Amino acid sequence: MAKESDVLRMAAEMALEYAASIDSRDATPTEAAIAALVEFDEPLPDGPTDPTEALTLLNRIGGPATMGSTGQKYFGFVNGATIPVALGASFIVNAWDQNAALPVMSPTAAKIQDVSSGWLIDLLRLPKQTDVAFVTGATVANASCLAAARDATLADVGWDVQRDGLFGAPEVNVVIGEMAHSTLRKSLGLVGLGRERVTVIPSDSQGRLRADLLPDLDGPIIVCAQAGEVNTGAFDPFDEIADWITERGGWMHVDAAFGLWALADPTRADLVRGLTRADSWATDGHKWLNVTYDCGIAFVRQAGALRRTFSAAAGYLPPEDGFEAAHNTPQSSQRARQVEVWSVLRALGRSGIADLVQRSCGAATAIADRLRGAGFDVLNDVVLNQVLVRLNDAATTERLIDAIQSDGRIWCGPTQWNGAPAMRISVSSWKTTIDDAVAAADIMVECAATMEDEK
Repeated sequence: MAKESDVLRMAAEMALEYAASIDSRDATPTEAAIAALVEFDEPLPDGPTDPTEALTLLNRIGGPATMGSTGQKYFGFVNGATIPVALGASFIVNAWDQNAALPVMSPTAAKIQDVSSGWLIDLLRLPKQTDVAFVTGATVANASCLAAARDATLADVGWDVQRDGLFGAPEVNVVIGEMAHSTLRKSLGLVGLGRERVTVIPSDSQGRLRADLLPDLDGPIIVCAQAGEVNTGAFDPFDEIADWITERGGWMHVDAAFGLWALADPTRADLVRGLTRADSWATDGHKWLNVTYDCGIAFVRQAGALRRTFSAAAGYLPPEDGFEAAHNTPQSSQRARQVEVWSVLRALGRSGIADLVQRSCGAATAIADRLRGAGFDVLNDVVLNQVLVRLNDAATTERLIDAIQSDGRIWCGPTQWNGAPAMRISVSSWKTTIDDAVAAADIMVECAATMEDEK
């Protein structure tokens, strides 16, 4: 059997080779690479095998069939790539294999939790008392914030959810926009507020919640706003929503999976006006911050609200000073996601994060300009990193998406907008330059021209 150090060295060399070669690959794996995945269909070995054989198979067969989502040519699903310092920190964190649940389990994770949380609050200009919790992604971050919102709003009317549950509780009025993301509804279902037991407010042409149509409600209220509509990148009118809540009492939560990072860019001040008036915010680190999957972050203005909802006392858990992640998140055991976030913030600094946002937005604008000039219909105001387009009609647009994905050099995905198919282009990789963006748009135009020639 290979020695432990040889196994780890081999894996590290394979990982480095993959990272170094990703930009020379097409964004989509070949059909042959995908077909070769059948090599994984083998019986479970009867006994131990050489671990280097497993790594060799994983690298030889698995690697070529991966999507090129960590490269500069991938424009799907608002997927970020991986900044090298985050990947390096991930290597170290995996070697440490710390359980970041409690300070006694990992003093390093606890300290970096405190430091990275303070840096995030400072960078995003959130209230200083805000609690920060690292979870698996924006879905769980939304659910965490909404669970805290549920418990806080019901506590305000004398109901203890953690003690008495939701049976018989006063009704909580949940308000969402027409274009709320599907994972926001999923999160509402997870915390017992219901996916459909909501008041839906119509949206404008860009997907922004129409604050002028907010109804006259009373009792416990939770309004779910959005920073970065998933197709258009649009931001809800946070000041108007916050004013409405202030008059009635309640909680404003913001689903900001990628849009929250616009707070780090001073040039987006008009876009984010009123965003920091919310009571909670959910975002991803693995999108625009470009750390590895998975990393979600929940921010809650009311200190102690997360702990009220997620505390899990036990006789063997010692009381400690400071932030205890196990008592502030849905999970108890958890990896130290904050280390990668800390590494990117430490490496890029305030101006580097702002530049990351600005470059992505600039690349999105460049793509929109090129496609508009080629006769595409750009359906959104390109205010962030999202471009929404159609070519001629729905059928042609669907054919174009198929052609681009079959071509494989870049990758863009389909969506539905106003009841018809459209193509969504997301610029989220730290690697994507203006030149890359223009080259990608040229490929889209080329695929469209090939379709026309084939008629």
